[in-house]
Amino acid sequence: MTQTIEFSVNGAPSVVTADPGTPLIFVLRNDLKLKGTRFGCGAGVCGCCTVLLDGRGVQSCNTPVSAAQGREVTTIEGLGKAGTHPLQQAFVEEQAGQCGYCLTGIVMGAAALLARTPSPTEAEIRSELDIHLCRCGAYDRILRAIRRATEMMSRRGA
Repeated sequence: MTQTIEFSVNGAPSVVTADPGTPLIFVLRNDLKLKGTRFGCGAGVCGCCTVLLDGRGVQSCNTPVSAAQGREVTTIEGLGKAGTHPLQQAFVEEQAGQCGYCLTGIVMGAAALLARTPSPTEAEIRSELDIHLCRCGAYDRILRAIRRATEMMSRRGA
């Protein structure tokens, strides 16, 4: 049974008709054509599909679209809508991505962390990254990029 679900995606209102149990990732990718969110494991354990739901990182593969009703979803496409987000810039500067498959989920997880903890410790960053599986092994560069973004954001008061 389908129903109409209204929510905001990257600051714009969205209305979709879907089965309420449909994973949010399928609605984002297939209905709304936002391809930046990657499908990884489909079980919520690799972090590739991380998006922000009201500013909190969630795995969109195991979050039903009904959970977005009346809420704000931010995908990688919306993270830097006012220009390049410091996280995106820092990841490029640190060459933190190799294949790039896991990268959007990692960036979105880091964005959630920095929103709630503007100056995270090394342990907090590592804890946030625990859900994210990077097969390329770029973790040292990813850690440097998140630290760099933290410094950039504190300098500009973001």
